[in-house]
Amino acid sequence: MAIARSLLIATKNGKGEKKSGHTDWEQEHIPSIFKVTTCKRHSSVCQKERCEKVRIKMHLVIRRFRPSDGDAVRALFRDGIQEHINPSFTHAVRQPLYVGLTLLLCVGGYLLAGRLLAACCAGAWLGLLYCCCYELYAGFVRERLRTDMRDIQRSYLSDPDNSFLVAEAEVEGRPRCVGMVAVEGKTEAGSGRRYGELFRMIVSSACRRSGLGTRLAQAAVDFCRERGFSKVVLETSSTQRAAVALYRKMGFTLTHTHTITEAPQWVTRLTRVTILRMEKSL
Repeated sequence: MAIARSLLIATKNGKGEKKSGHTDWEQEHIPSIFKVTTCKRHSSVCQKERCEKVRIKMHLVIRRFRPSDGDAVRALFRDGIQEHINPSFTHAVRQPLYVGLTLLLCVGGYLLAGRLLAACCAGAWLGLLYCCCYELYAGFVRERLRTDMRDIQRSYLSDPDNSFLVAEAEVEGRPRCVGMVAVEGKTEAGSGRRYGELFRMIVSSACRRSGLGTRLAQAAVDFCRERGFSKVVLETSSTQRAAVALYRKMGFTLTHTHTITEAPQWVTRLTRVTILRMEKSL
């Protein structure tokens, strides 16, 4: 697969022109203008409607990982995964079974020793539930930073059937890593057919709802097609609804679900999070 060797150069009026050196693959995956919404009051993207917003333009390139990207990629990976802790906790406490259990603990504690015990019982239960959600995602980050994300070059770029792509944007004159996706080539048991598995799909919160996720996923699919793989498979959690919707839109279908994670089985079950395995035929 081709490696991007130059970035887009923008003129003051917003019209970009390309330096020579881009291959056909790069031309397909480099949007000329990449827009995000930022807030004048805050340094990062603000989603509060009351803030005054302004449109800015960034030039973006999707390219292969470089060793110099290591720290930025790992920081983006950590933040992108751990941001699912609170949504998963909210999802868990809204489960009818847990709502009933929380009410039961409150009523039981109140009848036994009054308001203090009721609050302690409910607080202990909710605290346990939050710790489980935290461990599910933070534990995943710890394990990945200890293994494949520790040496990305060795894990994903030493084999031609593997790849690690980075989305880089120029923000306020500085290059910034705003997305990533990895692909690992595997052999299907029984048939012996080769397929690609998509990993580490992360988009910076500053660039959500901009189409970057679709571009990254499509770049990974195109890589698998170029390598002659029969299909692309991936796994994501049930609480990542935006990601699931994106994959379905791109033609991925759900094949099966499971609850096997880096966390202990009882932790995963308490969080009510399910791992979805999806695939797309090429």
